[in-house]
Amino acid sequence: MKKNRVRSAAKAIIVETGKLLVLKMEGVPGEGPWYALPGGGQKAGETLEEALRRECLEELGLEIEVGPLRFVRDYIASHHEFATDEGDAHQVDHDFTCTILRRAAERGQKPDKRQLDVEWLPVKNLESYPLFPKVLRHLIRCLDLEPHLGYLGDVN
Repeated sequence: MKKNRVRSAAKAIIVETGKLLVLKMEGVPGEGPWYALPGGGQKAGETLEEALRRECLEELGLEIEVGPLRFVRDYIASHHEFATDEGDAHQVDHDFTCTILRRAAERGQKPDKRQLDVEWLPVKNLESYPLFPKVLRHLIRCLDLEPHLGYLGDVN
């Protein structure tokens, strides 16, 4: 990522039958895989909702309905444990609750380069998984209790 650039991204919070849909990502050597919400970077001329629908189709093979915006977070890599890998990256994530409309393909046709798989993690046990950003492990469990938008700050 170029210095002094902020990347805008949209992420999907998809929960069905008590499980969260996540991307399983390749970890750094010796640390094992980790998990992230599906979604990704917004392209110029694209709304956040359009970006999220495109990313879910690419990564998951799913057509989704984008629901309410739930969380916004800054991620400034130099402030966190992945600073050596991600340098001066700065991303603003917009996390939306979403629902699956239909499966468009068996698997996503354009997975992220570090994406290993797609998994459903039990919401009640999210704290036991390496889900990033870490703050979501608790917040997703409380979605029904906290229906408002929250700015999470610079967290990982």
